[in-house]
Amino acid sequence: MNLPPFENVISGIVALVGPPNAGKSTLLNTLLGQKISIVTPKPQTTRNRIAGILNEEDYQIVILDTPGLHKSRTPLNQEMMRVAMDSLNDVDAALFMIDISLPLPDNSTHEEEFQYREYFQEISCPAILLLNKIDLIERSEVLPIIESYRSVYPFSSIIPVSALSGDNADAIINELKSILPKGPRLFPDDIPTDASERFLASEIIREKVFLMTGQEIPYASAVYIESFKEDDKRNRVEIHATIYLERKSQKGIVIGKGGSKLKSIGIAARKDIEKLLLMKVSLNLWVKIRKNWTKDERFLKELGL
Repeated sequence: MNLPPFENVISGIVALVGPPNAGKSTLLNTLLGQKISIVTPKPQTTRNRIAGILNEEDYQIVILDTPGLHKSRTPLNQEMMRVAMDSLNDVDAALFMIDISLPLPDNSTHEEEFQYREYFQEISCPAILLLNKIDLIERSEVLPIIESYRSVYPFSSIIPVSALSGDNADAIINELKSILPKGPRLFPDDIPTDASERFLASEIIREKVFLMTGQEIPYASAVYIESFKEDDKRNRVEIHATIYLERKSQKGIVIGKGGSKLKSIGIAARKDIEKLLLMKVSLNLWVKIRKNWTKDERFLKELGL
């Protein structure tokens, strides 16, 4: 895309928020046409704010994918909530996404409905409600759901979507274009995200841990990139990363018999990192124990939370 270095286009920042597992990361990847945000069937996969940058001739829309909104007392989850709620500050619009297959607000508990209202009170910009997974229900059932959410918050518009298939993605973009201001592009026009390659590599490794382990392992795991060295002459990057766990009993599960599980995690992660970086990758993984790291605020900061 050959665009002028400075121009007055539709340009704004949009916060993508909602409950865990609503499909926010899937939608961001679909809108971008490439994967920058990790996706698993498990809730609370996203821990950090990730910006996806949509570039076209007449607009640049920066969408902030955020951790799922939820209540928790653990420092890790509280920090995730802070990241999500802080993303609502100084943005030009908000996309609030829910899974349409879940109970309506008036069918949920009083506590859940209060949480919805509490989240909405933090929104001080135009907000669009996205009803995800419309392909799972009959179209005739959509209208009652729309009316239910209108009673909770005065959204500027409500759009049924399918994050996976991209159904109604154009409607989201068109609605954002109608409410976002004009101005200069906030980022270069040739990058899809503001996240570093180092961070994206750590997220890919963490995704494979989520997908290939069960029970408490995904939520007790963190990935830290020890070194990230590029060799431009050989078109190769060497990555050393540590998977941190909370208890010794978890270490054997992640490593597997004869190192088989860790090897599978490494192979799957390496393939995705190579697709991301467009170069060969040498990935070296270690597993270490750091007791109660999810409650260690200092360590959480080292992880970028």
